[in-house]
Amino acid sequence: MVMNRCLRAGCCVRSARWVAAVALLALTHATSLAYAQETDVEREIAELRERLEALEAERGEPDEVRTEAAPPTRRHSDSRDVWARDMGPTRVRLMDLAVDLLMSAGSSSEKGETLAELQGGAHDPNQRGFSFNQLELSTRGAVDPYFTAQAFIIFQIDREGETTIELEEAFFTTQALPFGLQNLGFLIEGGTFFTDFGRMNPTHPHFWDFIDQPIVNTRFLGGDGLRGPGAVLAWLAPLPWFSEFRFSWQNAKGETQVSFLANDEVYEERPIGGRPFVEQDVRSFRDFTYLLRWANGFDITDTWNAQLGASAAFGPNATVRKGSSQIYGADAVAKWTPLEAERGWPFLKLQAEFMYRDFEADAFSGDTDDGPVSLPRDVLKDWGLYAYGVWGFHRGWAAALRYEYAKGGDGPSYDGNTPVGIADDPFRSKRHRVSPMLAFHPSEFSRLRLQYNYDRADFVPGRDVHTVWFGVDLSFGAHPAHTY
Repeated sequence: MVMNRCLRAGCCVRSARWVAAVALLALTHATSLAYAQETDVEREIAELRERLEALEAERGEPDEVRTEAAPPTRRHSDSRDVWARDMGPTRVRLMDLAVDLLMSAGSSSEKGETLAELQGGAHDPNQRGFSFNQLELSTRGAVDPYFTAQAFIIFQIDREGETTIELEEAFFTTQALPFGLQNLGFLIEGGTFFTDFGRMNPTHPHFWDFIDQPIVNTRFLGGDGLRGPGAVLAWLAPLPWFSEFRFSWQNAKGETQVSFLANDEVYEERPIGGRPFVEQDVRSFRDFTYLLRWANGFDITDTWNAQLGASAAFGPNATVRKGSSQIYGADAVAKWTPLEAERGWPFLKLQAEFMYRDFEADAFSGDTDDGPVSLPRDVLKDWGLYAYGVWGFHRGWAAALRYEYAKGGDGPSYDGNTPVGIADDPFRSKRHRVSPMLAFHPSEFSRLRLQYNYDRADFVPGRDVHTVWFGVDLSFGAHPAHTY
């Protein structure tokens, strides 16, 4: 939103060109560096191969080697193996560069602002015709034996045809901590990053199973997802199954903190319950967004595995000093893959997530752009969920079905001083959405999707909305393994 305003005023053009130039320079430098490293690595591989052949000639035929299954690895420490290699006496550090491109086209029985409100995710297709959802430039690498780092820069073209550039994530992860804490399962992350709330929020759009973001995520966590500058402390418990606790501490301000302190642009476009925005400074530790998450993963059988998670985020909101928000969530995912699978097919994936929000709005009395407003203290209670299944029925092909529901509960919405029905509030009204989808994967790096949305929303005249989207997802460059 802020970048959009800057670009329309003409004040960010030089900045956008500078960022693009830096990105191009980084790509050029990384390519030449990778070529030089590749030459050195190939030379060393040839030398090692010659030594190995000489040793085998001295020993004769090698004895039969017994292969053991590798122990399971932690999600957050895989980078150490991916981004660095020991080549003889030399440790080669690698920096991976990748680009992900998301585009879509489609049409709907609705149009204009109503369609944009229905498709509220920042990376959702939200207009008739073509949408350039995003181009994501990502880089990751090993800094030294103690840290890895990664960054993600997003390029978009919005509904007005304006190009926006934003830093989506940039953070470090520790690979070693004092007193052997890393070996005890602890790690620290710092920078600006997606909050680890639930399944969808920390997931980048090119990893989504569907073309658009779930309704409940958009309403509670924002179109861009809940994220911001801060730090994470994580602990992998010493249990027979994967069990991880995560605690994060982040700034509560900005366009990506819609349920918390947010900013004036957020409240101009989608005020929660019609409440006025009140600017607030950081005065104490209560003026931040905090998250607690507990995730557990385990094997059910040789072909079924699952992960269960619970999340809670809490912090202040922008309705005077005593306003606060709490968001609670539960999520589950189960996956089936037969033992005789061919490159991951066939498969079945089931995923669901539930969220509940308490938005405690403080009393307000003062002047606004629309005149004097006086509102009582209220607690706005809202909840929502989604559930879907994806069936990979033939190599390269998958079919999916998703159901979503979101509803505003207690607490009125306002238009100035006037209470309005929740049914007329596009960000709290009752809404159902059903989405069948067909996907084709020509390769590991490309995906084509055809998705239909049936929407029934109380705030839309006539209520029933029919929409069809076709999406293209392309990835090139180095990509790490997907998280579970």
